[in-house]
Amino acid sequence: MMKKLYIITAICTLLTGVIAAQTNPTKNDPAAKKILDAVSAKFKTFSTVQAGFAYKVENAAGKVLSSKTGTILMKSTKYKLTFSGQEIICNGSTVWNYDKAANEVTISNVDPAAGTITPQKLFSNFYDKDFYYTLNGEKKIGTKVVQEIQMTPVDKKKAFHTVYLQIDKAAQTIYSTKVLENGGNRYSYTVTSMKTNVPAADNQFVFDKSKYPGVNVEDLR
Repeated sequence: MMKKLYIITAICTLLTGVIAAQTNPTKNDPAAKKILDAVSAKFKTFSTVQAGFAYKVENAAGKVLSSKTGTILMKSTKYKLTFSGQEIICNGSTVWNYDKAANEVTISNVDPAAGTITPQKLFSNFYDKDFYYTLNGEKKIGTKVVQEIQMTPVDKKKAFHTVYLQIDKAAQTIYSTKVLENGGNRYSYTVTSMKTNVPAADNQFVFDKSKYPGVNVEDLR
């Protein structure tokens, strides 16, 4: 369910690794801010980002409940997310959520006040307003050196209490994201591939009903 993808992309923005045992931070770490600012600045230099990712859901005991793969394409405020029979398309103002099994698309307006973490938000400086953050250190995963940043929402009414970002130190891009839900489940995303500045026409970010014969449309706007 899309509701569960708090960080949709976080694209690519996703996980793997040991979580540091420490209490939630209540102030921001300058070292973490420096890293996040660099990631944000690097992301803004790309006209488009196309990435593949692995998505996993675990319960509080670490048992894997679901495992999927997907792709995401981003351009400015637009994005197209595809995974496990579902497509989420956004042109910046409208969101189309298509369920292949039901052959149904739900249409809604983008709500800037909803507090949802969109792919673009994840790579902007939203963290200064919405989160406390601290640097947990760095580690090696395969050939990559990643820096882990622990983030906790300022708004304690959020459905999640902690987000762990792992940054590819050399590339200055997000390698993985792990979201810890209040109910105990953990949602993890790991980047498996990434291309930048690929051609992407604006019509790729609009749902074309003619390409989905017999689709049922539920318009919530």
